[in-house]
Amino acid sequence: MPGLLRIGLVIPARDAAPWIGATLASVRAQSHAAWQAVVVDDGSADATAAIAAGTGDARIAVIRAAPRGVSAGVSAARNRGLAALFAAPVAAAGPVAAVLFLDADDLLAPDALARLAATLAAHPDAVAACGAWAAVTAAGAPLPGRHKPAGGDVLARLLCRNLFVNGGQLLIRAEAVRAAGDFRPELTYAEDWEYWLRLARRGCFAPVPGRRPVLFVRRRADGACARASGDPAAFAPALAAGFAATDLKDRFGPARLARLRARMEAENHWVVGRALLRRDRRDEGLAWLRRSVAARPGARRAVLLALWHAAPALAARLAGG
Repeated sequence: MPGLLRIGLVIPARDAAPWIGATLASVRAQSHAAWQAVVVDDGSADATAAIAAGTGDARIAVIRAAPRGVSAGVSAARNRGLAALFAAPVAAAGPVAAVLFLDADDLLAPDALARLAATLAAHPDAVAACGAWAAVTAAGAPLPGRHKPAGGDVLARLLCRNLFVNGGQLLIRAEAVRAAGDFRPELTYAEDWEYWLRLARRGCFAPVPGRRPVLFVRRRADGACARASGDPAAFAPALAAGFAATDLKDRFGPARLARLRARMEAENHWVVGRALLRRDRRDEGLAWLRRSVAARPGARRAVLLALWHAAPALAARLAGG
């Protein structure tokens, strides 16, 4: 469509049959119609590929990244999707100018692409636009709270914590995606955080105005991220990769970079503690929360830690689950 930013969506999917239909319906309902999507079936053993192929929408392509029952991993799946987006015949409708990485169980607001594209157009120097997001249950029911988008030069903040729930709230310029390179297949957890760092070293992120969500994220206890978040060692490979870039020392200096890394480690301890508490592993979870607060003291988390000891249900509500 002349004049509209052409957007490419990469949707890695593994055993996502219960959700992929609704996810693709949210894509097809977009008011911004200049899009094309690649669903990358990562060895699903269920009907994921059949459901995705059954939409009848020529803008949706389905490719297989791994044999049935064998997973190549989410990073490899995203890389396959990107390669397809940037190549013919998928790109025959026109070159992709921006990319959004959508999880196969999440939902876009009907005007998500329109608002993200408008923000990107209004900020020509930004590498990406970022919108607000909200959580929903596995069944799609709304959960309390809306999370505002991050914007500006986010690199230092991103080195302390992951500012983005996932790629579904980000619309990234195609040239920035090409410059950042592929996702790292050897990273099985927080691979997206490491990728956002590479993008943030190249420029600023433009926030979509307002707190109206562009993305609705399903909270699933059986999700891969939820499982890995309770493993204290799971984040180590991404942490090492993220801080290995030599230009970070030039930008921040060794001392400040070490402090940023210590803050990120404390943040991960908090994530681990929260995940263990959600699994009813109370003693382990509290130990990790105490470790986080000791490494990075703060009034809010100190209060939450005290509440988790005395009134865990209240603490969970205040912390968002």
